Amino acid sequence: MPTASPLRDPGVVFAQTSEQSLVRGITFWPATMLVVGNVIGSAIFLTTGAMVQALPSAPLVLGAWLAGGLMACAGGLTFAEMGAMLPRSGGMYVFLEEAYGPLVAFLFGWTMVLVVLPGGTAAVAVGFAESFSYFAPSLSTTRLLTTIPLPLGALSISAGQVVAAVSIAALAVANLFGVAAASRLAAVVTVLKVVAVVAIPVVALAVWPHTPELTPIVPPVARPLAAFGVAMIAVMWAYEGWSYLAFAAGEVRDPARTLPSAFIYGTLGLTIVYVLVNVGYFVALPLDAISGEPRVAEKAMTAIAGPLGATMVAAIVCLSTLGCNMSAVLAISRAGYAMAVDGMFFRFAALVHPKYRTPHGALLGIACWSCALTLSGSYEQLFTYVMFSAVVFNVLAGLAIFRLRRTHAHLARPYRTWGYPVVPLVFVVGSMGLVVNTLLERPVESIAGLLLMAAGLPAYAYWRRKRVRLSALGA
Repeated sequence: MPTASPLRDPGVVFAQTSEQSLVRGITFWPATMLVVGNVIGSAIFLTTGAMVQALPSAPLVLGAWLAGGLMACAGGLTFAEMGAMLPRSGGMYVFLEEAYGPLVAFLFGWTMVLVVLPGGTAAVAVGFAESFSYFAPSLSTTRLLTTIPLPLGALSISAGQVVAAVSIAALAVANLFGVAAASRLAAVVTVLKVVAVVAIPVVALAVWPHTPELTPIVPPVARPLAAFGVAMIAVMWAYEGWSYLAFAAGEVRDPARTLPSAFIYGTLGLTIVYVLVNVGYFVALPLDAISGEPRVAEKAMTAIAGPLGATMVAAIVCLSTLGCNMSAVLAISRAGYAMAVDGMFFRFAALVHPKYRTPHGALLGIACWSCALTLSGSYEQLFTYVMFSAVVFNVLAGLAIFRLRRTHAHLARPYRTWGYPVVPLVFVVGSMGLVVNTLLERPVESIAGLLLMAAGLPAYAYWRRKRVRLSALGA
């Protein structure tokens, strides 16, 4: 059985030397805040209404948020072992590469770097712009600035899209000036937004305008189990991003100790925050008022504090989305960097700034792509198409721990997953359930996502041939 990555050949000496030029400046607290900060965006303020519409039961909705948190915790414990064993920038790209070889790793990187991560960043940035327009109505996404005629149709650009693009560019620039400073800034913003988010249930519990409806636990719907599955899809989207710390593993100080602790405490913290916020919603509003409500946080705080509550929620969403993207920009650039240093992506993405030791090529390149998606308005459709593929890779990454235990038994494991093999299986089975649900509920988008992933095969063949040619020339 192979005991080393198939990419560790003379053609990728560049990857090893480049990795050493990054600075391990992310300590435990900023690492934990990266786990939390990259997850809490806008979903927690929007999804509960749709969940209650499908599953009108406060206990079961809270149970869904708890189950999603436990799955994230199981994933965190699983990734902690692989991250401590393979502390290189790239995260799941590295895990998949070591477990299954370069093709699977490349297809993951292709999907994540070109669509999932920048598409998600674009969507969150537009969420920031929409909330920011509460304070500056002239910068709303509904205010059209210009229309550009194109062969495939006119491209309309709104003031809100420009604000979103500027926010991404600003965060990319902030990340250029050293990973230690950027991670500390992200940690501060994350602490502020967690405090702000937790203020929602604190205020609701203090005022207690409504006693939650706790019965019946099983609602009178046709298929309660199927309804719980639909609610879980929304929950897992809200938890998406907890694993992105692994993308920056090559810049984590003392990764053998820091990565496991950050994953464990970060996912536990997320679970507590999400459950508490939803308790606040059920205390603030009756189920009928929550059901189908797209802006449940705003409605809940308005019910408690009047117009001031709506202002508070707009400010919290601005802070939350900005903090989310601050962590996301760091993660995206490291994913592109990991592929480039393996010779499987554009070479500019492997450039490291001579002074700040940050991957400025990947940072600026992928930030520009995220801004382009923001201005194009196509990110939402792309994001929907590839999320199915992203969850498939979650399953493969969870299974990777079993394969690596067998094929890489010789490698030191500073941390071993607690509850192995049960805990990794919980993560894998839960992710597989989400895959099946998504395939059944959204078959067109799921198949389109697989086709988009398969479109990476020609790109893989091109970069593979180029790397082999450079290796033969001694480059």
